Formats: sequence, C-alpha cells, structure tokens
Amino acid sequence: MKALIQRVKKASVTIDNEPYSSINDGILVFLGVEKNDEKENAEKLAQKISVFRIFEDENEKMNLSVKDIQGEILVVSQFTLCGDCKKGTRPSFDKAAHPDKAIELYDYFVKCISDCGIPVKTGKFRAMMDIELINDGPVTFIIEK
Repeated sequence: MKALIQRVKKASVTIDNEPYSSINDGILVFLGVEKNDEKENAEKLAQKISVFRIFEDENEKMNLSVKDIQGEILVVSQFTLCGDCKKGTRPSFDKAAHPDKAIELYDYFVKCISDCGIPVKTGKFRAMMDIELINDGPVTFIIEK
C-alpha cells in the first residue's frame, strides 16, 4: 500500500463539475492499493499518517500531527501510484490490486483514519476526479506499508 501525502491548507474533489468533498488544514492522501496488500497494511498506514509529525509548532519545527492541529484528511484513490515506470515509455499496473479488493481496502483505510479520531472525507472510487489543493509548504511525502 502506497500513500502520497501532502500537507494542505485546503483541498477539494470535484466530479462532473460538481463539488464532491473538501477539507481545510490537514492532509491530502493519494492512496494506491497493491495486489499483496491486506487489512494490516491499511491499519499500519492509517496509524502512521494519523500521528506523522509534519505540521509546524511555535518554533517552526515539524513537531505536530494532523491530530494535534485538529486537522482533516481527504483520501483519494490513486491506482497509478502502483505503476511501474522502470521499463519502456508506458507504465505497467501489474502490481495494482483488482478493483474489488482495492475498494475494500480503500474503504477500510478510510475507516481506520476515522477510528483514529480524525475527520475524514473522500473522493469517489474509480471516478474521474478533479483535485484542487493548496499545498502548505510544499510538504509532500511517500509512505509505504
């Protein structure tokens, strides 16, 4: 399971030119589910992100988590994170989980974030989405579990 996370001042999802979801201060998570991923991967990743200290304290040091700042998380499915770009000029998605498994683990990951006590919003699985964000920093990390 791979997550590209971005510290944001705000982020939103639009589908078919209609607002779908949005957050203010918090984390935008692009989540990729791979074939070998299980619920344990989702649990560990959600736990790590919920306490990951990427927000600045009063001394401008990254010492605060999204929980500490009472922020929100927006989770967007992103199977292209599972793409292998090592060979050729077209990515291979052989490592990506089948959509049935991916949506199950995506939904479970969202539940795990919520269970950590963090307000969470989502995109729509398998939809074409327009993602808009104001990256705070920019601060961006890739986390794999």
